[in-house]
Amino acid sequence: MIASLPKIVRNQAPEGHGGGHEEGQTPKPVAQPGVKEAASLPADALIILPVRNVVLFPTVILPLSVGRQSSIAAAQEAARNDRPLGVVLQRDGGVEAPGPDDLHQIGTEANVLRYLTAPDGSHHVVCQGTRRFRIVEFLDGYPFLAARVAVHEDPESDFPAEVEARGHLLRQQAQEALQLLPQAPTEVAAAIQSISSPAVLADVVASVMDTPPAEKQDVLETFDLIKRLDKVLEALRRRISVMRISREIGEQTKETMDERQREYILREQLRTIQKQLGEVDEKAAEVEEISEAITKAKMSEEAEQQARKELKRLERMPEAAAEYSMVRTYLDWLTELPWSVTSAAEVDIAEARRILDEDHYGLEKVKRRILEFLAVRKLSPEGKSPILCFVGPPGVGKTSLGQSIARATGRKFVRASLGGVHDEAEIRGHRRTYIGALPGTIIQSIRKAGTRDCVFMLDEMDKLGASFHGDPSSALLEVLDPEQNATFRDNYLAVPFDLSKVFFIGTANVLDAIPGPLRDRMEVIELPGYTEDEKLEIAKRYLVRRQLTANGIPAGQCEISEDALRAIIRDYTREAGCRNLEREIGGVFRRVAMRIAEGETGTVHIDSEDLPAILGPRRFENEVAMRTSVPGVATGLAWTPTGGDILFIEATRIPGTGKLILTGHLGDVMKESAQAALSLVKSRAGALGVDPELFEKSDIHVHVPAGAIPKDGPSAGVAMAVALMSLLSDKPIRSDVAMTGEISLRGLVLPVGGIKEKVVAAARAGLKQVILPARNRKDLDDVPKDARRLVDFVWVDDVDQAAGAALGEQEAASAPADAPQSAAAG
Repeated sequence: MIASLPKIVRNQAPEGHGGGHEEGQTPKPVAQPGVKEAASLPADALIILPVRNVVLFPTVILPLSVGRQSSIAAAQEAARNDRPLGVVLQRDGGVEAPGPDDLHQIGTEANVLRYLTAPDGSHHVVCQGTRRFRIVEFLDGYPFLAARVAVHEDPESDFPAEVEARGHLLRQQAQEALQLLPQAPTEVAAAIQSISSPAVLADVVASVMDTPPAEKQDVLETFDLIKRLDKVLEALRRRISVMRISREIGEQTKETMDERQREYILREQLRTIQKQLGEVDEKAAEVEEISEAITKAKMSEEAEQQARKELKRLERMPEAAAEYSMVRTYLDWLTELPWSVTSAAEVDIAEARRILDEDHYGLEKVKRRILEFLAVRKLSPEGKSPILCFVGPPGVGKTSLGQSIARATGRKFVRASLGGVHDEAEIRGHRRTYIGALPGTIIQSIRKAGTRDCVFMLDEMDKLGASFHGDPSSALLEVLDPEQNATFRDNYLAVPFDLSKVFFIGTANVLDAIPGPLRDRMEVIELPGYTEDEKLEIAKRYLVRRQLTANGIPAGQCEISEDALRAIIRDYTREAGCRNLEREIGGVFRRVAMRIAEGETGTVHIDSEDLPAILGPRRFENEVAMRTSVPGVATGLAWTPTGGDILFIEATRIPGTGKLILTGHLGDVMKESAQAALSLVKSRAGALGVDPELFEKSDIHVHVPAGAIPKDGPSAGVAMAVALMSLLSDKPIRSDVAMTGEISLRGLVLPVGGIKEKVVAAARAGLKQVILPARNRKDLDDVPKDARRLVDFVWVDDVDQAAGAALGEQEAASAPADAPQSAAAG
């Protein structure tokens, strides 16, 4: 706030010169030809001294440095002749030779208290303001500026109450301002307190305030005392507000700086102690280690820029900071990802074929597709990896097949189970703003694999969920799109990572449960259920050896016969895959392990006769012959999420009023198929030799065991129609025949789905003949060769052909699967 005070002054440099001074000799007049003598000045004229960047107020003492020749002449004339000076502020401080137009019209008349000449030749004058004046006109012909003026006198006493009140308030605010100063001199407060005149107080306060010269000049030009006091009060109020805020900021900054300074000093002392002890600065070493890791990782340009930026933040951050561990963890993730690491070995097609055949029996279509990919990769190493999806019932080897693919291609294998995942962040990760945030499953698994071209199995894709957290299947759209996954952006990393070299393999039990857009991005390969012979080979080649090792039985100490294995497959398991089969084989070997542990020596032989004592009585019976030994029972074929299965249709007739009774937990479509089958049989009652009145006097009851299992679909229409024909004609259906197909009211047999699974189920159940819609002949290529070898196929176009083949009334058109076939004749 303080700029200058009465008798407490600060050097000013209005003329562009400053510095200390010493008292010199009395100034001598400088003779200048062609100019008037100062003695000729009129009585109402003043010698004008232009000043820059300073305003002199009445009663205020101010030292001035003069350097221009005209200013020196003016000061010397005033000092020599004891004349007052008129101190006037220049409008523009940059003007070196100011004229009348360059000066303000209002100035302060001042007495020269002392004139000094310093040893360096500079001139100084000490002035005290006396009163205000207004310039009337300038006078020409003098070696300095001179002008006629009109003076203004402020009253010295008898001030109005308004003036006294403002003066009292100004004195209070001035004292408050002084208290806000960090080192205010005590004599300043005393000087202000001793001023009784409001006019003098206003001039003194305006003089000492640290405000621009233009604002001070405005106060100087205000002759009205009330307005002058109001302006000074307003300016002082603003300064007090600024000083209060500055003081608060200063105190806060000082506290922060004190704490940081203390921490800095302690850390410097710690570094010095560590240096003396020969220890290394752990943080500096850690930062250097991370910097080297960033260089070695060979990240993308964007990722490296982000890593370097975070490393700089870590370097400036104290280890005790809450965010330090978060940044450190983030940098660990960035540096440990395999940005440029690959694991694929030289492609060897023959070796890959050997590995696939060694690990899996059958699955020729899948093996062929893998070998095709390897051949393409050998010819075009920079090509994109395929994205496959294995669909099949549980236990058929989808997951183990992925491991074999990794071994055959020389890649690392990672697996992520998607069953039950219902949060989009599980795939993309959480943003780092959340506490405990981590990357998603994709990036975590890639880091675990350690290579950017691993085999990545996404297990159970059909069991993804969706919730208010988002849809994980939508997040997988980018992951499984070869055109987009080169710039996959995890929310945690916030930088793109290239997934185009990853060999993605999805698995699912049901293809329909996978959303269409996601399914469209994958090449679907269906894995059918195994036949009995295939299961036998799998057990002999893989399961027996694996369970012997798992149960700690040395090789050669236990043997299990082929008949025993076949008995386990037939009597103790009923599945499309081999999981339960391996479990039952393990149960047999556990009993053997117990006998060996009890001290039995020699080789233990297991035959089919030993199974009931080990595994208990048979769990599954061959009920086909028993259930079809009476008219009205047909064997149908059904598709389930775990593969194909046989389905029994039982029909009976009881006295009634012509109603159709349906039981067995049937769905709407299956109920409609039963109604259509009954209507079709009624329309052909004459051809079947059935009295039409029989339908009006009887109720038809159709039951489909097991009653607790829900069933639906149109493919049981043929089996229902043939069962009703068998019931009404009192002829049993052949026990080794199964059938599937949708029917129409015209008697046409329409195509259905799931042919492959249904034929495999028929072969597994020991059926010899399968009746199929003729329009499904194209699906025979998907049926495994072993299943085609075990059953004969009858291709039918209408229900009469199906009834003829099932009831044995006519020669059905059947042939081995590999022989030329034609539809059955009517």
